[in-house]
Amino acid sequence: MSEINNNQFSEVFKQEAEELLINIEECVLDIENDPHDKDAVNRLFRAMHTIKGSGSMFGFDEIAKFTHHIETCLDEVRDGKVAINKDLIDLILASRDQIMAMLDGTNYDIQTNESIIAALQCLMGKPQETTTDHISGQSQTASSQSQLHKYQIHFDAPANIYNSGMDPILLLEELGEMGQCQIISNFSRIPSLENLDPESCYWSWQINLETNSSITAIKDVFIFVENQTDLTITEMPLDQNISASVEDLSITEMEVPKLGDLLIKKNIINHETLGKALDKQKSVHKRVGEILIEEGKVTKEEVEEVLNEQGQIKEKQSSVKQESVRVSSEKLDHLINLVGELVITQAQLTQISASHTIAELAKPAEEIERLTADLRDSILNIRMMPIGTQFNRFRRLVRDMSQELNKEIELVTCGAETEMDKTVIERLADPLVHLIRNSLDHGIESPEVRQAAGKPRGGTITLSAAHKGASVVITIHDDGKGLDKDKILAKAISKGMVAPDTELPEKEIYNFILAPGFSTAEAVTNISGRGVGMDVVKREIENLRGKVDLTSEKGKGTTITLTLPLTLAIIDGLLVDVDGDNYVIPVSMVEECLEMNQGIVALSDDRNLIQVRGELVPYIRLREIFNIPGAYQQIEEAVIVNCNDSRLGIVVDHIIGDHQTVIKSLGKMYKDITEISGATIMGNGNVALILDISGIMDTAKNNICCTCA
Repeated sequence: MSEINNNQFSEVFKQEAEELLINIEECVLDIENDPHDKDAVNRLFRAMHTIKGSGSMFGFDEIAKFTHHIETCLDEVRDGKVAINKDLIDLILASRDQIMAMLDGTNYDIQTNESIIAALQCLMGKPQETTTDHISGQSQTASSQSQLHKYQIHFDAPANIYNSGMDPILLLEELGEMGQCQIISNFSRIPSLENLDPESCYWSWQINLETNSSITAIKDVFIFVENQTDLTITEMPLDQNISASVEDLSITEMEVPKLGDLLIKKNIINHETLGKALDKQKSVHKRVGEILIEEGKVTKEEVEEVLNEQGQIKEKQSSVKQESVRVSSEKLDHLINLVGELVITQAQLTQISASHTIAELAKPAEEIERLTADLRDSILNIRMMPIGTQFNRFRRLVRDMSQELNKEIELVTCGAETEMDKTVIERLADPLVHLIRNSLDHGIESPEVRQAAGKPRGGTITLSAAHKGASVVITIHDDGKGLDKDKILAKAISKGMVAPDTELPEKEIYNFILAPGFSTAEAVTNISGRGVGMDVVKREIENLRGKVDLTSEKGKGTTITLTLPLTLAIIDGLLVDVDGDNYVIPVSMVEECLEMNQGIVALSDDRNLIQVRGELVPYIRLREIFNIPGAYQQIEEAVIVNCNDSRLGIVVDHIIGDHQTVIKSLGKMYKDITEISGATIMGNGNVALILDISGIMDTAKNNICCTCA
């Protein structure tokens, strides 16, 4: 194998191993919550077994050797010889972290391996403190393991088994090492020489095995191919002769069985009859079914019945078959950029088509617009991932920090299936870690304090996600002591952030904790207390064009709400005009549009309020925000937007209409401009600024308050 190919396979192994390690962590935490969850134990064992086998195959011998000890311990857990307790859970999690370090090649200490292995061996050799019933059950299990069993195994290898690097002969040899083994090969699927693919497998086998091993141990032999093959394991009475002829073998379900195979399985014909029909087929060039009917070996009705069954099998397999392709993020990002440029070019074509009354051009332009929109949605969907991939990683964080803080805290997740852009999910990791750590350290009280307050000893952090229009809303709620607004306000006054006699709404007081360097912690710990974290969260969420919102109730808990866009690449926008310059308002925040004339403005006595469906809504002119010179239009237009349940009217000269907006960054020079989140290129080549509605609302509050004063 060349060095390049070896590196490619090594990278594939590392990627798959990292995914398996994430699954291992989830399984261990599931087992900790429910020690009787046998399915989780089996999934954990299979994941470790896969890492061991793949590691050995691709030259990661140290990982394979280390994982072998963990696998041995888990096998005894499955057999009931090792009890599930906190020591075991801690060791498996430590083993998982050590395998990750070995994959990364950083901070890898061989002594840590040896200490974990020694602890596992000690755990396996330690007598279990159990009840009489459990000891009895264990002795029965041990007794059954030492008994002789007879199994009949049908193994139909898939045609593409060699492509996965697996040799079925090695599996048969492994079975042979388990006891007395009789192997009967089935050659009925082997086609004629001209139709034979040398890289495909056409064999199936019946294996008659006498062994002391359990049926679980036999299944583990096929663990790498269990999802690709038709495997049947049947335990037979010890006094029954289980040798069988080739005709008794089952037909693989991974490939659609051929007509001849199904006829043999139904005992309508035998292998000799099928062989003669296949030989005759070479000269007469007819279907096998037609030849068998002509020779009187089968009836037309029998062939039709089998063909119908064949079609049902094919339909069933096509409905459950799933294939995936692993693509690097760089290639996907490049594809997104190309689609963005295509959207811009399509907008130019649409504008040219609208300005020229050419019938032959209008129809293709509309078709390209439709296809571009479909392509855009399809590509964006490829980048969508369930946010649960991020949520599950916090279970370990909550577990470890709860033990460090001597608190009893449970993490509850909701809406893990909610999908959003992969890039957004990845950039959410650090902000969510900060928020959860704050809830663990500051939010949830100690068990004694909670009990004295009449609460359960154990606290709960709820992490949830849900779609809301074109946004995803993520909430982090804890049932702890809540925020102390008096303490926060006193700290803000002492830092000179607000005058002592200022009266502020509760929400604005809570927002002080989002300021850089702000902390009410009385002591600095290795977890928090330096005032670093919440300002980072706010900045990172705003960089994602999102919004942070805080609510709290003293003694009952705190809720932090993050509102984020589904994607950072392309949005649907409403194009507006002020003095000849174009601006884009995200459609997801637009409620409605209306006209404003001088009479409507006069009704509000210049208080920047407009009546919308019986409700007063504040408004601000875009001219005032950006200091655009010129007189107001006689008839202006207002776009009513809604952000975090607050409504605002943005007054512009003209509303042009919907616009597919490819978002372009403005660069670091404009990072302090809070009213603009980006820019887009119009069909005519001009640049339109994308408005940041949350930033405009903050600006509007100050302007409107000054006007009212």
